[in-house]
Amino acid sequence: MPRVIRAADVEVVLEEFPPSEWTDQGWLPGWRTAQDGRRQVNVFHDGPGEADGLEQYRQQLQAAGFHVVADQQPGGGRRRLHITKP
Repeated sequence: MPRVIRAADVEVVLEEFPPSEWTDQGWLPGWRTAQDGRRQVNVFHDGPGEADGLEQYRQQLQAAGFHVVADQQPGGGRRRLHITKP
């Protein structure tokens, strides 16, 4: 069973990449985390380059020892990464 994880644990690993930011002209490309219960954090890429961004985050997070599963929200929604601690 996965252990407790916090979004802040994931954000520390992703610090070398720019976080997403909303401006008047839309999203600036980057990552965003969302806590999903006590044992999972979801990572999204906002803005253009979603597939490439998620792949970079996946590699970085796996190298840091996290368990990463690529997923897509139901109904053809946004792609995301599910992050847990093994």
